[in-house]
Amino acid sequence: MARVKGAMMTRKRRNKTLKLAKGYWGSKSKHFKMAKQAVMKSGNYAYIGRKQKKREFRQLWIARISAAAKMNGMNYSTLMNGLKKAGVVLNRKMLSEIAINDPAGFTAIVEQAKAALN
Repeated sequence: MARVKGAMMTRKRRNKTLKLAKGYWGSKSKHFKMAKQAVMKSGNYAYIGRKQKKREFRQLWIARISAAAKMNGMNYSTLMNGLKKAGVVLNRKMLSEIAINDPAGFTAIVEQAKAALN
């Protein structure tokens, strides 16, 4: 049976890691050992960042809805409660877009929420 040598796959694996580390500062983009550590760390940051991105956008939408609701004489939690009781199924992203681009339409939605609460 022929002897299998691992040079080809080792080089491929190392080059893949170095390619991912391209643009990193100093030795982190040149030396495999340091590049491997930097790529692993950046991968962790990217994973965490994908979760944080969702949180931050939801926070932004809520802030926008809250500001628009206050302009219509209502606070955020009362508005959301009213919408739920009125049976209005709009997510926070769409509500914030309506609040920014169509203030008259948002006012109509707020009126529906107020009517459902009374």
